[in-house]
Amino acid sequence: SSGTYDRMSKTGGSGKGTIRFKEELAHGANAGLDKAVAKLEPIKSKFGDVSYADLYTLAGVVAIEALGGPKIAWRSGRTDSMDPKDVTPDGRLPDADKGEPSKTSSHLRDIFGRMGFNDQEIVALAGAHALGRCHPDASGYVGPWTPTPTTFNNLYYTLLLNLKWEPNTVNGKFQYKDPSGKLMMLPSDIALIQDEGFKKYVQAYAADQNKFFADFAAAFQKLEELGTSGLSA
Repeated sequence: SSGTYDRMSKTGGSGKGTIRFKEELAHGANAGLDKAVAKLEPIKSKFGDVSYADLYTLAGVVAIEALGGPKIAWRSGRTDSMDPKDVTPDGRLPDADKGEPSKTSSHLRDIFGRMGFNDQEIVALAGAHALGRCHPDASGYVGPWTPTPTTFNNLYYTLLLNLKWEPNTVNGKFQYKDPSGKLMMLPSDIALIQDEGFKKYVQAYAADQNKFFADFAAAFQKLEELGTSGLSA
């Protein structure tokens, strides 16, 4: 839910734990997150006083640190909504492809700008693609971004810059492949090196993992606290 925040209407964000509602899980960009929600349910059952909203955001920072990433400041105090009407409209999360690089770049700025993020923060948050992979039964895209999908590092940026990425349609989806055919990038990833405003930050993070970790930690904390109030450490 963190990425649904709208700074103009002051709606969305992590504060109400709405990702557990089927209405939000049905949004296209959330495909597959039902598995993560289900995975956390036994913890919620054990610690009933913890809100879903706090649990989900804490799980995010714990997972990143456990996989080798930076320690991210986290504060509690979110209060769950009990009403699915608090789910924001579909379409607030970023799409991987808008058909042309310039349109994809503009889309990223529109989506993240709505939340209050600048180019540097957009590129820093994209570094989360160091982890995991795309699944054909979720997003429809296929494959991992890096050969170390369970380690949080700056490899995403170095591979993005230094490998030759070729167009590749898989499962009916347009994406990119590396020379080995084992790794992939989304059009929204490639847009980060096709747009000069974004590329300078890709280069900076590829050259300095410590800088990436510091900037990611700040941007991720901001993302998780958008629209919240009264949080405490």
